[in-house]
Amino acid sequence: MMRLPKFRYFAPTTVREALRLRAEAGPDTAFVAGGTDLYPNMKRRQQTPATVIGLARIPPLARLRFGRDAVSIGAAVPLSAIERHRRMRRAFPGLVAAIQEISTPPLRNMGTLGGNVLLDTRCNYYDQNAEWRQAIDYCMKKDGAICWVAPGSPKCLAVQSADSVPVLIALGARARLASPEGERDIALEDLYRNDGIHYLTKRPEELLTEIRLPPPDGWRASYRKLRRRGAFDFPVLSVGAAVRREGGVVAEARLVLGGVASAPLRLTRAEEILRGRRLDAESIADAAEASSGPARPMDNTDFSFLWRKEMTRRFVASALKGLA
Repeated sequence: MMRLPKFRYFAPTTVREALRLRAEAGPDTAFVAGGTDLYPNMKRRQQTPATVIGLARIPPLARLRFGRDAVSIGAAVPLSAIERHRRMRRAFPGLVAAIQEISTPPLRNMGTLGGNVLLDTRCNYYDQNAEWRQAIDYCMKKDGAICWVAPGSPKCLAVQSADSVPVLIALGARARLASPEGERDIALEDLYRNDGIHYLTKRPEELLTEIRLPPPDGWRASYRKLRRRGAFDFPVLSVGAAVRREGGVVAEARLVLGGVASAPLRLTRAEEILRGRRLDAESIADAAEASSGPARPMDNTDFSFLWRKEMTRRFVASALKGLA
């Protein structure tokens, strides 16, 4: 049986108190909301914070509000609350579809949007128990010096596998981060770095408090996910697609891949191909063809990486057909 290591736990009731506790406890600290990612990682000794600061008792972090200029989703809003929210289902069906693909209903009741957005990168050589990882002399991401996916690589190649992220980026979401110095607002796309270890641009002392979505304003989004089983599994390839049409042609498009790199991957060339064209069989085929080039999946998740690359073309086409 894998057991949690010992740690101190605090349950603040305000963001200011949470940030103060983090400053007092120091760098060996983790924030936790639902705990569906952090606690399993702690049991596997991938993360062993001495102090854990719970966010469940901070009311503003659990609010979902429709405003005039944006929809505000607190970082601690449960995934299932978004999944069941009637206005979210009407306004952002693509995002709701992505959230419905996350894990299982019990875990969506516990897991939060903020937790999914900040999900740790994953890899076959990293997501194992401590004894298994010790047997291979660990890996670069934790306690070792070699990336076993590509031993000559100077950086970790663990992948970003959060279901919500490709669609959120495609919809133009922004993230709000709080720290003792104040708040800052960034495009969600800028929250990620293509490095399996240092995969976030968020500073350790910062707390993700809110995800903001602009009004749909003609944008429609879809999501496609490749995994071995029909439920529970993380994506080994995912596609978030969003388009805005004017007069029957694509005015703007955003295509984002997940599960193929340490950060979400924008398919800018495929987006350009769609602009100014009708979303028909020809334009979809051209965009799908352009998407397979930038996708360079590695042998760090389920299935053959060559087959996953081939599936990129098909899944991009499927996501766009869902919008056509």
